[in-house]
Amino acid sequence: MSAAELYATYKTKMQKIADVKYASAVLQWDQETYLPPKGNNFRGRQLATLSEIAHEQFTAEAMGDLLHELNSKENLSASQKKNVALSLEDYNRNKKLSSKFVRELSESVTTAYHAWAKARSENSFATFQQPLHHLIQLKKKEADLLGYEQHPYNALMNEYDKGLTVATVDNIFTNLKPQLVTLLEAIKNKPQVDNSFLHQHFDKDVQWKFGIELLKQIGFDFEAGRQDLSIHPFTTNFNNQDVRVTTRVDENDFGNMAWSCIHEGGHALYEQGLPTEEYGLPLSEYCSLSIHESQSRLWENCVGRGLPFWQHNFPLLKKMFPQQFEALTADTFYKSINKVQPSLIRTEADELTYHFHVMIRYEIEKMLIDGSITTKDIPAYWNQNYQKYLGVTVPDDKRGCLQDIHWSHGSFGYFATYSLGSIYGAQMYASIKKENITTEALLAAGDTKPVLDWLRKNVHQYGRLYTSEELCHKITGETLSSAYFIEYATKKFTDIYAS
Repeated sequence: MSAAELYATYKTKMQKIADVKYASAVLQWDQETYLPPKGNNFRGRQLATLSEIAHEQFTAEAMGDLLHELNSKENLSASQKKNVALSLEDYNRNKKLSSKFVRELSESVTTAYHAWAKARSENSFATFQQPLHHLIQLKKKEADLLGYEQHPYNALMNEYDKGLTVATVDNIFTNLKPQLVTLLEAIKNKPQVDNSFLHQHFDKDVQWKFGIELLKQIGFDFEAGRQDLSIHPFTTNFNNQDVRVTTRVDENDFGNMAWSCIHEGGHALYEQGLPTEEYGLPLSEYCSLSIHESQSRLWENCVGRGLPFWQHNFPLLKKMFPQQFEALTADTFYKSINKVQPSLIRTEADELTYHFHVMIRYEIEKMLIDGSITTKDIPAYWNQNYQKYLGVTVPDDKRGCLQDIHWSHGSFGYFATYSLGSIYGAQMYASIKKENITTEALLAAGDTKPVLDWLRKNVHQYGRLYTSEELCHKITGETLSSAYFIEYATKKFTDIYAS
């Protein structure tokens, strides 16, 4: 066969595998939104079967032969060569995992997810401990099967950000931590911002309508996506024409839903901007979870917690909630939504203390994977470090070590990408403003399109063409630097706490 014929065969095979994976993703989305409780067991079986089928198809010897033959061809386009090279890399990695192991891992994740949901409802980590322990043993085995240098956690982090290592993240956190402490110390003794009016009663349905308006405003295409409710907000996609976001609503906390919508909306905009013509191939997939988080954090914080955004949106907010916000100005509201105060819940944390939430989880995961601690140690370690780093007392498991969904998904190696995403996001936002000095004036006029257009051009269109660091250097001219985040945060919070 010619190179063109071989590539067409490869593309067909990859798209069929993608069809199976996305069918599984639909079931996972349903599991976390509408699945009736009695459907849990069969849903676990269905997900495991689809995971096993996709893995068997992708790791079949015929697929390996096809990829190796294609990889030796010279007369392919640059994008075709990249797709084949990345698929071969994925093939070699996945070949290390048996279909039996993939099925067992999928079944364990389903069991852990339902145990986590039950544990949250009972406010008891004990209900989750054993299923989590079993899942961690499988993740340790996965790390061994995949192979690693220096630390087993490296194998798991590599799944979320190619080439990311413990040494890299430790270095970033070591540099970031003292700068955060310095900034927190500088504003600690300033008069505190009042955000009490965010904790009045806000009707669930009106909040929902406002959240939909926020999503529309940042460019989310409702012809290619939808929003639903879930225990823990998340984004999933089945192609770039069908991207789902979820949120949660607290009628006594306005911020819970609003920034969840913008955060998940940032993820969704990335998915909606990936190349349609590359469906099922690596170049239709996101670069890394660090870059994915850069999109959500940029929209949530740099834009969604910025004064220009609310200079435009505050009149609408007052119209929808006249009693709650009648006496406030956009400036007062802006300061309130950026209040810096140590808290229990990561997803509700301010931009500065947020990173300590991430660091605590990162340290716990490293120790679970290298065996320094076991699952029974999690609540005590968690509580001690929340007291140590944030000075808060954890009252119960639901507001402590049960608050995140990630471990029940088997997503070990994920958490560091949240902080990396904030750092990448700040660096990108600095480039956006440098290229277009009217960016914030446009946001104040309600025009978010220039921001989205920049991200479409510089991030979304490339898929997995570049690694995180390669992409960062290409679009900002530098490798990742926490200096941009610190500069952005210092200016922002110094101004907010100026009086």
